Amino acid sequence: MFPNQKLDIVETIKEGINIGFTNLAPILVNVVLWVLTCWIPYLNVGTTIGLFVGIVSKASRGETISSTEIFDPKYRKYMGEFFLTFGMMIVGIYAGFIFGIIPGIIISYAWSLALLLLIDKGKNPTEALTLSNNFTYGYKWRMFAIYLLLGITFAILATLFALIPYLCYVLIFALIVVLLGVQIGVQASIYRQLTEEEHVPVIEVSPETTVTT
Repeated sequence: MFPNQKLDIVETIKEGINIGFTNLAPILVNVVLWVLTCWIPYLNVGTTIGLFVGIVSKASRGETISSTEIFDPKYRKYMGEFFLTFGMMIVGIYAGFIFGIIPGIIISYAWSLALLLLIDKGKNPTEALTLSNNFTYGYKWRMFAIYLLLGITFAILATLFALIPYLCYVLIFALIVVLLGVQIGVQASIYRQLTEEEHVPVIEVSPETTVTT
């Protein structure tokens, strides 16, 4: 799908839309359940991790997302590591903003995969941050362009829907649901592409020698 380069802007958005619409129903149910239970201490940590990290990682692998995915106990297992990593990200990004808006934005994109790597790959906080920085190196501008294009598109649609009397609230609500699904789908696509292993073909010349291409 991406023969020439990772993170092709158009293809990534297309794949994100496909992932989002495929999983729209379970994503919506999980969001509703999260809203209904986000006030419950301890449980809300696991559901938050499940919603914003777990669902994205499962979608990136094309796995079926359960309607009660956010309640999986495995997400509460990473509570300490989640808060530690998130805290380090906040401090680092805030420090970047002190030196101007652009450094803060760059750091936020550089570390955007850290929580996924923490939960999905079982990395420790420093490993997750370092790997995220490595994986996103050279692709931050593409990530920015993808999210900017999505934001502009949905802003235009929301403005058009707001001009329609009576149905505008229904249409805007539907748009928010679709936007949420597409957002998760795009995140899943970006995560999949940037973390997938690149296999180098090996050509065997003789029993004693191999040549890589």
